[in-house]
Amino acid sequence: MPTLVRAILADLVHYTVSKTAALERLAELEELTKTYGGVAVVKTVQRRAKPDNRTYIGSGKVEEIVAAGKLLGADLLIINEVLKPQQIFNLEELLKGAKIQVWDRIDLILHIFDKHAKTAEAKLEIELARLRHMGPRIFNMGAELGRQRGGRGTVGGSGEGNTEAMKRHLREQEKQILQKLEKCQSVRDQHQQHRRRQAKKTVALVGYTNAGKTSLLNALGKKQEYAADKLFATLDTRVADVYIPELNATILLSDTIGFIAGLPPQLIRAFHSTLSEAANADLLLQVIDVSDPKYLEKTAVVDDVLSQLGLTDHPKLLVYNKIDAVKKPAALKKLLGKSAILVSAHSKLGLPELKTAIGQNFSTT
Repeated sequence: MPTLVRAILADLVHYTVSKTAALERLAELEELTKTYGGVAVVKTVQRRAKPDNRTYIGSGKVEEIVAAGKLLGADLLIINEVLKPQQIFNLEELLKGAKIQVWDRIDLILHIFDKHAKTAEAKLEIELARLRHMGPRIFNMGAELGRQRGGRGTVGGSGEGNTEAMKRHLREQEKQILQKLEKCQSVRDQHQQHRRRQAKKTVALVGYTNAGKTSLLNALGKKQEYAADKLFATLDTRVADVYIPELNATILLSDTIGFIAGLPPQLIRAFHSTLSEAANADLLLQVIDVSDPKYLEKTAVVDDVLSQLGLTDHPKLLVYNKIDAVKKPAALKKLLGKSAILVSAHSKLGLPELKTAIGQNFSTT
């Protein structure tokens, strides 16, 4: 078995944030760490009025982390936020002696994406996302090298500065990736045109990561796609035929990447191909893990991402999944209203009602 990565998880919250809320923030980071293949050896929260400009978490907390990392043999420090390039650089310098690598939240998510991507298109989109996330950090490294050399550092024989050379190199890399993605998109467009010629209605599953979208795709479409109780278990788009009795026809149901809090817009845009399935669908099924105590907050996150993608007014049904894990489903049904669609992809509860709702949606459009 591969050795688990031993990680220190750190977060920064304002003094007004409750202990419970602070621990909930770290809990999702720990789940992400487990999904990557790591284990949290330390979980620490720093309370500050605002982040430290140099290290984000402050010099005192950094000293604590260095001591704990040496004692416990930690490999990695993961900060539960998107850090500035200079903050990452400063932290890595301070933790170099303890041999601890530094990631921010987006670094961790990108490493998870990298492990789970299967198709060439998904791998290209991860490469693009990493390039856009790492670019400013690399610029900072180039500037730092220039300062260390008294501003005289050059690349090649042209007198070109480190930062300028790196920017040019990264622009060229991005251009090459985008050209490859255009070819992938052309093939995807052909598939979508073929579906339209077949006059099949299309439905896309969207939702917070780990809401059970792939399990629902499997249950409705009788597929056997990989589904796991992990964040970001699915990255590649999957499509299944689903028969809808009310229409006496099959629809095409597609899965998409799960959303998560704190993803910057540029990272969302990098996953255009899988999200294009949602943009081009006739109907969205927003899958909600109703057994999650924070399902309302996570629903709001998904709504926000859909807004960023320009899908706020897209036809949509709310599907409350994992109803079999709720202690009082009748009370929940009363709270959500008669029109709420409650299902369990695992035990197949409510799936006929969901198919009816899909059929009724298309019958009235």
